[in-house]
Amino acid sequence: MSRNTSENKQKGQAADSSWYEKGLRHIWLPYAQMKLASPPLAVTASRGSHIVLADGRELIDGIASWWTACHGYNHPHIRAAVERQLAQMPHIMFGGMVHEQALTLAKRLVEILGRTGLDRVFFSESGSVAVEVALKMAVQYWVNRGRPGRSRIVAFAGGYHGDTTGAMAVSDPQESMHAAFRGLLPQQLIVDLPVDEASASAFEAVLARHASDIAAIIVEPLVQGAGGMRFHDTEVLRTLRAAADRYQLLLIFDEIFTGFGRTGSLFALQAAGVVPDIVTLSKALTGGTLPLAATIANQKIFEAFWSDDPAKALMHGPTYMANALGCAAANASLDLFEREPRLDQVARISRLLKEGLEPCRKFSRVKNVRVMGAIGVVELDRIENLNELRQRFIAKGVFVRPFGSIVYLTPAFTITEEELAKLTDAVRAVVAELPPG
Repeated sequence: MSRNTSENKQKGQAADSSWYEKGLRHIWLPYAQMKLASPPLAVTASRGSHIVLADGRELIDGIASWWTACHGYNHPHIRAAVERQLAQMPHIMFGGMVHEQALTLAKRLVEILGRTGLDRVFFSESGSVAVEVALKMAVQYWVNRGRPGRSRIVAFAGGYHGDTTGAMAVSDPQESMHAAFRGLLPQQLIVDLPVDEASASAFEAVLARHASDIAAIIVEPLVQGAGGMRFHDTEVLRTLRAAADRYQLLLIFDEIFTGFGRTGSLFALQAAGVVPDIVTLSKALTGGTLPLAATIANQKIFEAFWSDDPAKALMHGPTYMANALGCAAANASLDLFEREPRLDQVARISRLLKEGLEPCRKFSRVKNVRVMGAIGVVELDRIENLNELRQRFIAKGVFVRPFGSIVYLTPAFTITEEELAKLTDAVRAVVAELPPG
């Protein structure tokens, strides 16, 4: 190699990395106090369960990009589907037009939900918006039926449904990150999940007192995710369904986290044997490749909007609704659930998470260890410095992002046993290093 060629290559490398310093001064990062946070990692590639950094390091990803990359990164089947669709048509507005990928996906989603009666699919581009659409469906259902006073939503302490205004209003108002917006948000009815006799009695009392004002109940079935990875059993969901029927309320399942195998079954509603009136899906819908979400309602909901009166239509329409690339990715992701043993892989991950995390119970700072499906949680008494704890994991070659008082793992379903062992080893080591409480 000549000297000039070598110098040009070095200059090219310097130019390639300049995007980080030049762009970082203009970016606003999520969930971060920008003044205090460590500089974000510069990522240049991803594959399987690995994140490749600009400095050449590779991290094993323990959270699958907020639980989305269920098949691992860069799965060739999804990539090929998106490439084909890109060459044909990347996007077309969904107002007055449809396309094959969206209609095929809608039909397939209804089919994999089983005989639930959930058969009308409204697409959007994020989980929060899917929740907003579900809430609007529920409220307008009653407006269209001549009961406009039924506009309040029952939600649960410890819950999280997103960061848009309506979604924030049905998330935990005390322990969530949204306390600054209390004055902005509509006042919904937030109660404890009916997990025992006392909480069930309190829940019943709220319904009895406010039934004529309530449109719907919304819940994250089996796992309250971003609110702290709190688990509850299927009996809770049966209690909610019975209460909704008793008071003629609608029931919404927010399966944005739990959907597509994360808890051990394809959907939490299937594990529980409980059918809601509306379900929201996103996250793993496209296998972690493109933004897409779905709000799926039953025929009873849809019929309340079917009218000769234009005012009874659902007036919502995201610009990138049913984006063709996203729908192509989602169809390819569903192919993988059909062709590859994803639920068997989740069962294997569940067993390995239990084996790998259970020893954490012996550490003084640990309050609880729990596993459901491909979710592993080590709950601490507290975390004083989240930023510092996150850096400790990076130093051990893994990407784990603790929040609140928990360290959790939600890996890709395709992760190898060796990779998963490195993750659980890192969790045990970092937790063991914490000073006594």
